Amino acid sequence: MIVELGHFALVLAALVALVQMTVPMIGAARRWPGWMAVAEPAAVTQFLLVGVSFAALTYAFVTSDFSLRLVVLNSHTAKPMLYKVSGVWGNHEGSMLLWVLILAIFGACAAVFGANLRPSLKARVLAVQASISVAFYGFILFTSNPFTRLAQPVPMNGEDLNPLLQDPGLAFHPPFLYLGYVGLSMAFSFAIAALIEGRVDAAWGRWVRPWTLAAWLFLTVGIGLGSWWAYYELGWGGFWFWDPVENASFMPWLLATALLHSAIVVEKREALKSWTILLAIMAFGFSLIGTFLVRSGVITSVHAFANDPERGVFILAILAVFMGGALTLYAARASAMEAKGVFAVVSRESALVANNVLLAVSAFVVFVGTIWPLVAEMAFGRKLSVGAPFFDSAFTPFMIALTALLPIGSMLAWKRASLARTMQPLWGVLVLSLAAGALVWVMQTGGSMLAPVGLTLATWVALGVAVDLWSRTGRGDLLSRLGRLRRLPGADWGKATAHFGLAITFFGIAGLTAWQSEDIRVAQVGETFEHAGYEIELREVREVPGPNYMSTMATMAIHRNGREVSVQHPEKRVYPVAQMPTTEAGIDNGIFRDVYLVIGDPQADGGWAVRTYVKPYANWIWAGCIIMALGGIFSLTDRRYRVAAGARRRRAAAAGVPAE
Repeated sequence: MIVELGHFALVLAALVALVQMTVPMIGAARRWPGWMAVAEPAAVTQFLLVGVSFAALTYAFVTSDFSLRLVVLNSHTAKPMLYKVSGVWGNHEGSMLLWVLILAIFGACAAVFGANLRPSLKARVLAVQASISVAFYGFILFTSNPFTRLAQPVPMNGEDLNPLLQDPGLAFHPPFLYLGYVGLSMAFSFAIAALIEGRVDAAWGRWVRPWTLAAWLFLTVGIGLGSWWAYYELGWGGFWFWDPVENASFMPWLLATALLHSAIVVEKREALKSWTILLAIMAFGFSLIGTFLVRSGVITSVHAFANDPERGVFILAILAVFMGGALTLYAARASAMEAKGVFAVVSRESALVANNVLLAVSAFVVFVGTIWPLVAEMAFGRKLSVGAPFFDSAFTPFMIALTALLPIGSMLAWKRASLARTMQPLWGVLVLSLAAGALVWVMQTGGSMLAPVGLTLATWVALGVAVDLWSRTGRGDLLSRLGRLRRLPGADWGKATAHFGLAITFFGIAGLTAWQSEDIRVAQVGETFEHAGYEIELREVREVPGPNYMSTMATMAIHRNGREVSVQHPEKRVYPVAQMPTTEAGIDNGIFRDVYLVIGDPQADGGWAVRTYVKPYANWIWAGCIIMALGGIFSLTDRRYRVAAGARRRRAAAAGVPAE
């Protein structure tokens, strides 16, 4: 009964979304306030209905209702409760239901918290958001229905969830990633609504930034969780593999980052309007491209949800309709996006343009590398593989240029600036940064330049952040400047925190890539071997039963200078229902290094294959991601995003003139 209620609620949500898509749009075109007002209750009602549908599916997984086909294919009675719940979105059908739930959440939030929006713009934004929902409701109901019942008899047990997904990192990774992916639909809806109205101004830039910032924040956390999972779960000892599905989430993140910076120029100077609208369209477009890659079967990845070309064609049609329609509208409305603000070559605006160009070109490089094997096979009949060497060599220079520019661009004045004056407080930072890089290069006695360059740029950005914050406190004695520092707006602190997190991540990647070491050998039980200054002892290997798997678990002690540092238990698990093995690394985490142990297969001589890695600064990568996300939270707390537009509307009403 509950499953049928969830199915019925999903159908009703689709009908409400259809009303939300059409009635407010007609009302805005005809200037009928009553019709425009339909958007708000429709958005909230749609959210409630799809929430009921998602709760019903969750109930089916929690109670192991094996009369439901999806539960049979992705659950098992012996599975821990966390993975029963995460099984809801650990498959194609359930993840698409999560997709429309998040679409509805963002629409409802815009309805509830968008009181400061112009009524016509708000109606159009919610109508465009609903049109996206309608497309995906159709996709779910006609090709991917999660509520399909099985014919009798009902099986006693299920086939279990993909063992790679039975992990805390992958339990929380998809919801955060989807909040970012789908959250970019809000920026898309604002862009299309502004194009329909033919009005892009400073107020629009101010309104679109918090929604983009929220999506960027969630996408940052989601990508970080995915990278962390790949590091410890796959047993390869790496944090990023330039996997097509990893790239599918990284490309929208790059474009969302560019959009955030571009929207600042629209808000402050009413410039870059056309470019900002295009970025909003393309950021969500790449989210749809990512959805196509993950679900169409055109690529092979451990992350992919489905291998179904027919469903892929449906998603490709959605992509074509929304991107084709948006770009056509964009071309038709180009004259309405004439920039008002002019600026010199040396200015904050120019620095943000350079930032946007570097980020957009980086996203294009990743896109080309991701789809080129598919293009080569379809067009030339050749099977090609584009791996890390291409991405590292093609992508890294743009990131180096971006980080080198960042501290200077942050301190340039708007409209017209003096480069000499801007650099005055930064010369000391530059000297310290170069000295730090040179010191590292000397200490490592030559070798790869990656770590010295990474440390130089990370120091340059981190100290540049401190100088930028301090310069905003003006003049006066120390106490008064500290007081002004504490009272800086949340957006200033958010920018500084995010840039500092980028510096931390940048150095973590450089240090790990340049200085990691690896040892692969066959070790006997009781044997001790040395690697990178550590003594590793293989004490024991035994079979251990898990809740829904069998584990070959090793006990390995790590010693340093004759002292035991830690004892780790790397595992090799086999899930009998899914007939799939997984590797669980044993990792001694540290601030400055990880010792990473993997147990492999038994050997003919009675020994065991053992891999040992020493990975310097690995945890700095994810610490930097957390710090960047905190920067997004600090920016969202800025009062200007919550009260400024409302205050302007009240002042305009008191003066008897139309508000923005």
